[in-house]
Amino acid sequence: MRLGACSVKAGVCGHVRVYAALVLAAATIAPAQPAVADDIRDRQWHLRFLNIAEAHRHSQGQGVVVAVIDTGVDATHPDLVGAVLPGIDLTATGRGGDGRTDTHGHGTVMAGLIAGRSDGIGVLGIAPRASILPVRAKTSSYSNSHTTEGIEWAVRQGAQVLCIASSTEPDLDLQHAIEAAIRADVVVVAAAGNRPNNETVAWPAAYPGVVAAAGVDQHGNHANVSVTGPEVVLAAPAVEIVSTYPAGRYSHGTGTSNATAIIAGAAALVRAKFPDLTAPQVIHRLTATATDKGPPGRDDQYGHGVINIVKALTADVPPTPEPATTTGTPVRPPVAGPPHDPVPPAPQHHRGIPIGLLAASTLTLGLLAVAIAWYRRR
Repeated sequence: MRLGACSVKAGVCGHVRVYAALVLAAATIAPAQPAVADDIRDRQWHLRFLNIAEAHRHSQGQGVVVAVIDTGVDATHPDLVGAVLPGIDLTATGRGGDGRTDTHGHGTVMAGLIAGRSDGIGVLGIAPRASILPVRAKTSSYSNSHTTEGIEWAVRQGAQVLCIASSTEPDLDLQHAIEAAIRADVVVVAAAGNRPNNETVAWPAAYPGVVAAAGVDQHGNHANVSVTGPEVVLAAPAVEIVSTYPAGRYSHGTGTSNATAIIAGAAALVRAKFPDLTAPQVIHRLTATATDKGPPGRDDQYGHGVINIVKALTADVPPTPEPATTTGTPVRPPVAGPPHDPVPPAPQHHRGIPIGLLAASTLTLGLLAVAIAWYRRR
């Protein structure tokens, strides 16, 4: 299985560079290094691109649980303190743990993009008041069975959004787990995949109902690393994205994993702002308000467009059409027309002598009477 953003080896990701100079303990990340801290926030270009400051005036993801099915999450990172719930470790090396450790780094990167909680310095997430449910399903290798098990476990725990920033081959058990999550009213977001490792939209992003996340660059244009295909649903920033990394460090990298986490964070914002919306309605709100790119309408590069979080939180979006009933006889709505539109009378049918024949008979009798009278006078 491939990580959606990159393959991490020896603690350093192929497309991710770790800021070794920023290895700071929790107690030292702050006023002692203001220039360094400010530099991290300045490098989060996607926050300005998405106008997150305005989005946070409307929602910060309060009360929403986002399951990150990945390599675990380093819950000790200063920007993630208080954001990470006890989860689960399904890997052979850590089975029985709570998922709040990460020897690989990828899961911590995703968690920071979703729910980083730095106050003015460090990494700020898309939904900083959402809670991360870490599901450690892999270390540096991957097994479909772990992710399948992780999805099922996260749904049972009440996760409202699933972030699966990875790609794999099709698997029937994985497909069934995805379908069950969708039936349970969970928004499932997965990475579309990266070139050259992927040539088409990968699984689980390719399964129906999943929000397949593609990537864009700093100018809002299609990222060269992002695969294309008819399954793509939305696009989000994916190039040179800065986030948290284990041991108090930071990293920046390129790949559709980043877009996946950003869209998952956006889904959390919408679920917090509109708690009565179903998962399909949340997705509809995100796609209906996306900024159209490429050919008009949905296309294989951007899907329905580049995510527009502020608009998703503020626009008047018509509800999705109700599914047609499969039982009973549908009631037709009344036809519009003038009030009390008169109904034309039905044709009248009379029994008896036709009027024309009656008139002719009367005339004949009259002429006969005149003739008789004249004859008698003669």
